[in-house]
Amino acid sequence: MLLTTVIAFIFMFGLLVFIHEFGHLIFAKRAGMLAREFAIGFGPKVFSFTKNETVYTIRLLPIGGYVRVAGEDPEIIELKAGQHIGLEFNQDEKVSKIIVNHKSKHPDARVIEVERADLDHELLIEGYEPDEEDEKLNFQVDRKAFFVMDEEETQIAPYDRQFASKSVGKRAMQLFAGPMMNFLLAIVIFFIVGLIQGVPVDEAEVAGVQPDSPADEAGFQVGDEVVQIDGNSISTWEEFTQIVQDHPEEELTMTVQRDDGTETLTITPAKVEGQGITVGQAGVQRAFEQSFSGTFQYGFEQTYDTTTLILTNLGKLITGQYSIDALSGPVGIYDYTDQVVQSGFMTFLMWTAILSVNLGIVNLVPIPALDGGRLLFVGIEAIRGKPVDPQKEGIVHFVGFALLMLLMIVVTWNDIQRLFL
Repeated sequence: MLLTTVIAFIFMFGLLVFIHEFGHLIFAKRAGMLAREFAIGFGPKVFSFTKNETVYTIRLLPIGGYVRVAGEDPEIIELKAGQHIGLEFNQDEKVSKIIVNHKSKHPDARVIEVERADLDHELLIEGYEPDEEDEKLNFQVDRKAFFVMDEEETQIAPYDRQFASKSVGKRAMQLFAGPMMNFLLAIVIFFIVGLIQGVPVDEAEVAGVQPDSPADEAGFQVGDEVVQIDGNSISTWEEFTQIVQDHPEEELTMTVQRDDGTETLTITPAKVEGQGITVGQAGVQRAFEQSFSGTFQYGFEQTYDTTTLILTNLGKLITGQYSIDALSGPVGIYDYTDQVVQSGFMTFLMWTAILSVNLGIVNLVPIPALDGGRLLFVGIEAIRGKPVDPQKEGIVHFVGFALLMLLMIVVTWNDIQRLFL
């Protein structure tokens, strides 16, 4: 069972992060941006390969992923006057490689002393042969030349391929694309679930009763439809579950439609605690019906309902109604995934869809370093007509990222403590 959970967690984590970052990657390329790296995870590289200008990497720490776009952060490629560099050329006699150090490993490179270089607009390097400053040399740089530092190659990015050169709309779309893909993934998963197990009926109809559950002890049977609770009429499954969740360990009198008559049953929902939240649980399963056309609506409705629920809980967290204990990191998600896997494949699919929505929403929160924080700066630029100073924005994102890592440590510690309580 441990191996099954590990495989399921890796698959789920990889899928959610891949889809999210794939959205960023596709819209970056569509906008003409140079995507330097597509990474799953953080930390040291475990595996990597290069295709179509982008380095695809899997990294050690499973705490997210990223797409590194040229110009989104300050460019690391810089040549200064007086610097000695090596140049290699292509068949068009344009510079194809700029070797910054370890020039002895490139015996065919032409060494020059830099006087001026512009790798953003002019794509030009001016300089002199060492100890021969009488003749000034000019070298045109290929648009896809490489900057070689410590034997690691990084493709240069002319300004028109950098993030900042694109319109506000294209930049905003590239940032929004990640969360958007998570919502689309959730819709697809819910659609698949609907095709496999059917579409849930609106009524509070019971399709299954868990053995030894409060519903089993109360006498519920498959096919029962709950029509009243404590004398109040109900007509939907959502009303039924909400009342049950709001009344843990409280006696409820329910009237059910059974065959051609009605029965009155008394049930006391069990108290279930998880992630700092306490709810009631009856132990019944919802009824489903096969409807191919209904699966489309089901996919959108479930994604919308999940989004609404997560936003509501996020609001309660912000206003202090929920404590930080309600948050879970990778450890808590893994622990809950273990429980979900034991419940079956369909439950695992639902859990994956819920996490996909959650990832999309969290990334849209206007917190520095997240997509929402970057979108906020793009929005500010659209309003004021000019961008925020890149260095100031970089500092804000750095501080935001540091605080997020601190929060991640606290949440992970809480998750570990819960495992041993």
